[in-house]
Amino acid sequence: MENAFDIVVIGSGPGGYVAAIKGAQAGKKVALIEKADLGGICLNWGCIPTKALLKSAEVFETLKHAGEYGIEAGAPQADFPKIVDRSRSVARQNSNGIVYLMKKHKVTVLKGQGRLLAKGLIELSTPEGAKQSVKAEAIIVATGASPRQFPQYPIDGESFLTYRHALALKTQPKRLLVVGAGAIGVEFAYFFRTLGTEVTIVEMLPQLLPVEDEEISKGLLAAFKKQGIAVHLGCSVETKKGKDGVEVKIIAAADKDGNKAETPLTVDQVLVAVGMVPNSHDLGLEAAGVKTDARGFIQVDSNQETSLKGVYAIGDVSGKQLLAHKASAEAEAAVAHILGHGGHGVDYSQIPGCTYCQPQVASIGLTEKACKEKGLEVKIGRFPFAASGKARAIGHTDGLVKLIFGAKHGELLGAHILGSEATELLAELGLAMKLEATWEEIAHTVHAHPTLSESVMEAAMDSQGISPHL
Repeated sequence: MENAFDIVVIGSGPGGYVAAIKGAQAGKKVALIEKADLGGICLNWGCIPTKALLKSAEVFETLKHAGEYGIEAGAPQADFPKIVDRSRSVARQNSNGIVYLMKKHKVTVLKGQGRLLAKGLIELSTPEGAKQSVKAEAIIVATGASPRQFPQYPIDGESFLTYRHALALKTQPKRLLVVGAGAIGVEFAYFFRTLGTEVTIVEMLPQLLPVEDEEISKGLLAAFKKQGIAVHLGCSVETKKGKDGVEVKIIAAADKDGNKAETPLTVDQVLVAVGMVPNSHDLGLEAAGVKTDARGFIQVDSNQETSLKGVYAIGDVSGKQLLAHKASAEAEAAVAHILGHGGHGVDYSQIPGCTYCQPQVASIGLTEKACKEKGLEVKIGRFPFAASGKARAIGHTDGLVKLIFGAKHGELLGAHILGSEATELLAELGLAMKLEATWEEIAHTVHAHPTLSESVMEAAMDSQGISPHL
């Protein structure tokens, strides 16, 4: 039968396409089912195009301060449509790259919607409306997640936006409300504010980037306030369309007397960035015997196998951290198990998190608060970029490196960075954690001078009170 494969992957994001390639590299006959462009949300409407937008904002901000570097460049002007067009072009290039990789590795790409019928059997609904059966020895579901919908925010692509709408706007809003201060919310807040939009962030929880270390979040809050971003934490929000835009009421938590302060605001658009839901509906999961949790995430074991043997789930649709690199790691674990090489799984305590606003935020491992909740005795080292010669040379002195070590054995428990190139600096600490490095091994690793990475070495030394530059 022509439509019979060793492995069939449903969804072509960083989990799906990596799984397809890994299977093909092992000599398996692999098919990849995708209803839209290859690369999934990440390459087409997420990670990659947002970073292109953020780079444009970063360049614009640098040009505005060119005089501080001894360069007279005049007053820069941001061409919003061209910035968006560049972002879309970068996305297309990356998607085309996946097309090339599928051809290179001889992965069969099947266009359409995949749906489980039973163990080893998928129904493919093609764009033309035809239905055909696809057989597979193993099936990997990698269908991702979508923005959570709320009745009080009627998403219409005009007044109320998701990140996907924000990536394709034709006109820059003059006034923008961002609901939610996770990575998506703060990245878009930075982007639009840098280009001149009046930006207000509202977050129900008490800090920006709620999953990050509290000290790092406070540092980002201070930086955002300097940039002119209005931030309301621990607040709820009510919205309704008005004649001049969207009328907003920001409601603070009740004070000791039970009073709730209200802040009125009118904006052009509202960007809703509050949570994601798994794309697990209409996949035939229940009928096929694949279990999901109460929120719709597919339940898997340590090898990414579902309750139906031979069916695996990876990436956002299987929950935990909703991150592209986590999906890729799960893809490798799932394929390894299919090949009979399994057992290593994914260590979710060592998944890095990165946020690409300026200053950037990057972290891995436990926060200081989590260490306290676990009753761990720790030693914490900090090194501010204000004390770094390289940071002063490049003109980016905001932020710090914060490292958390076990007090008894000196092992690295958590690493948290706020500042320029934080997302690049984090890789060293991810490797250190993987290799169970101690503060001493990091401190005694000679770091080139002058580099921002020296701040990692200095923070390790500071955990013992021996940094020479503090």
